[in-house]
Amino acid sequence: MADKGSEALRVVAADLHVHTCLSPCATLDMTPMKIVKEARKKGLTIIAITDHNSAENAGSVVAAARETGLRIIPGMEVTTSEEAHIIALFGEVENVLSLQELVYRKLQGGENNEDLFGLQVVASELDEVETINRRLLIGATSLGLEEAVEEIHGRGGLAVAAHIDRQSFSVLSQLGFIPEGMAFDAVEISKGMALGDARKQFSEYNFPLITSSDAHGLEEIGTCRTRFQVASPDISELRLALKGKNDRKIIEVTRDDPSTVNRQ
Repeated sequence: MADKGSEALRVVAADLHVHTCLSPCATLDMTPMKIVKEARKKGLTIIAITDHNSAENAGSVVAAARETGLRIIPGMEVTTSEEAHIIALFGEVENVLSLQELVYRKLQGGENNEDLFGLQVVASELDEVETINRRLLIGATSLGLEEAVEEIHGRGGLAVAAHIDRQSFSVLSQLGFIPEGMAFDAVEISKGMALGDARKQFSEYNFPLITSSDAHGLEEIGTCRTRFQVASPDISELRLALKGKNDRKIIEVTRDDPSTVNRQ
């Protein structure tokens, strides 16, 4: 039997932080079919669907991408009790829906104010409106940071600290530091910071560094991406790449030209 490290490897482009029309701050054209079309147009191999505190559109995007060659990672952007955003990434829709059940139980009470925050549209794989989610998805949950990471890992997922360079809704903005022993699988920086600067500023934290678009509109998809050297575009291979195992690895790129490797 061939050693896992000897498999043929390839480089894939991934945007692991994409919202849909279910997120109240996203545009209403962020529907499953349109997201898939735009991601393919941008030359992406993998995208993760990470709506705020919900995964009700994840399955529809997975279905919309069937037979397109685009791999969809079902996920969620969880808001912890500290109001820090954590990206949860899973191999199967069932796992993220299990997390969704917990998040809904722990979600701040109240109903979404559509005039203030925007509509929260649950869409079919054909971009049809199925229902409107009335929960306050923009709010925080009562899940603490450590508990949220444990719940993600307990369901076989990857936990990524979202946009740690931002001045709001990041672990660093809310706590001022990353707690010792926090078991993040990676930390994400936004398009607001150069990768070289991020390496210097966050050098004290020994986590893999990725970059994603945090797209809320179609034109933003793929504007920040991370390239991975993997054998296939799935969650198990991404896990190996984040750990740098079996020749799997992260290949970082610039924002302006996604085909150019950042050599800072």
